[in-house]
Amino acid sequence: MSATAMAQVEITHAVGLHARPSVKFTKLAKTFTANIELALAAEGPWIDAKSIVKVMAARAPMGTVLHLRASGEGAESAVTALVALVERDFDEAAEGEAHVRTA
Repeated sequence: MSATAMAQVEITHAVGLHARPSVKFTKLAKTFTANIELALAAEGPWIDAKSIVKVMAARAPMGTVLHLRASGEGAESAVTALVALVERDFDEAAEGEAHVRTA
């Protein structure tokens, strides 16, 4: 039986899942062999979390709850890592604060 994992995480990044955050998200997803999908609602539609085009097209703004699911080898690790990335504001919190101060 294949391993599966699911999680939900709210986007708190000011620009949401836009260009840079989407690149970071998909780049991290691609480091795992598990099949990883995301959706903006629990019922879907589900998209490939490793596709930059599909992730950017989701246009998930700040406050959106991302629903993640993964199956296969490393599924739990993949979901855990992606949730952590979103919770860390895609590692851009310091950049965002500096940008706000200079704007």
